[in-house]
Amino acid sequence: MKPVSRALLMLALVLAAINLRPGITSLAPLIERIASELSLSRGLISLTTALPVLCMGLLAPLAPRFAVRFGLERTITCCLGLIAVALLLRLIGHSSVLLIGSAVILGAGIAVAGPLLSGFIKRHFVDHVGRVVGWYSFSMAIGGAAGAVLTVPFTQALGDDWSFGLAAWTVPAIIALLLWLRLPSHAEPATTGTGSGLPWGEPRAWLVTGFFAIQAGMFYTMATWLVARYHEAGFSLLYSNGLFSAFMLVGLPSAWLLPWLAQRFDMRQQLLVFCGVALTLCLSMITFQPSVLPELWAMLMGFALSGSFALSLVLPLYEVHTPLAVSRWTAMMLCAGYCMACLAPILAGLGRDLAGDYQAPFMVLCGLAVLMTVIAWCLRTPKVAADQPS
Repeated sequence: MKPVSRALLMLALVLAAINLRPGITSLAPLIERIASELSLSRGLISLTTALPVLCMGLLAPLAPRFAVRFGLERTITCCLGLIAVALLLRLIGHSSVLLIGSAVILGAGIAVAGPLLSGFIKRHFVDHVGRVVGWYSFSMAIGGAAGAVLTVPFTQALGDDWSFGLAAWTVPAIIALLLWLRLPSHAEPATTGTGSGLPWGEPRAWLVTGFFAIQAGMFYTMATWLVARYHEAGFSLLYSNGLFSAFMLVGLPSAWLLPWLAQRFDMRQQLLVFCGVALTLCLSMITFQPSVLPELWAMLMGFALSGSFALSLVLPLYEVHTPLAVSRWTAMMLCAGYCMACLAPILAGLGRDLAGDYQAPFMVLCGLAVLMTVIAWCLRTPKVAADQPS
């Protein structure tokens, strides 16, 4: 088979990344309507967000094994197929069982694809890691923002049926799948890297995982309950949705900009600390003074959360050398990180039910933002920087 051009590999990466978030974020603007029509409680409807995140955590450790057995590119192709199937199932999603089942299938596809796409970057773009991860995370942000902003217009254009609006995201998944079917697949030798397991005994791997877990938990909590928090604070539903759209859209530039700055000026740790401090400030304002400059804090929070996610994707790439080792560090980060993060939207919903408002769970989020800042401060110069030959 002929060698694949760098441009085609980059396009494949971008299209795959775009499809990693719409299946989750597309539910946010319709979640109250779906809960009402299907007679679901807050706890049950939050499973549509929490279950994919849990699957992304539980199944991430399988990613390196699949890469060894079937090849990196072919496994990613199969994951895109799973994502397309899950989204297509939502065409007949007027059932809580089907809707939650599609969330599980979606999470399975994302869980395995995520760490392998990091290995894909390490293999094909080793000389441009920061820039390519910037485009990767930027593409994920585009997909997430598009899911949040465009699902309601899609729903209205398709007969005002929310199942059609959710299933519309099958189209970009199929486009990505068709392109990935053209890529040759390369198997990973089982002896590559630092063993066949995940780096559970590495303290730095736990720091990376802890940072990732907190930022992911915050993102999915905001994707589930931010509109409800603003609406409870006295804003109209239309205005609350507008603030949520601003929160999602402003993350687009930071998803590309922060990884580029991190590589260009060697300031990963400083940017991680900035994101933690910014999130602490924004959550404090949304918790205690939501009516004071709400647009500013929504946009700054979107900028910091999207940037912190992009930076967390970069971290394993600088910790270890080989594509499979990167996949293993990323798999651990996603496994433990998402398993912890999936609890955040559920606990926030339960906290609201127990306390009677969203202020109490958002106060807990403020404390987590402080912890995230401390972890960022602890992430000093990566191990690989000292180990790599000059």
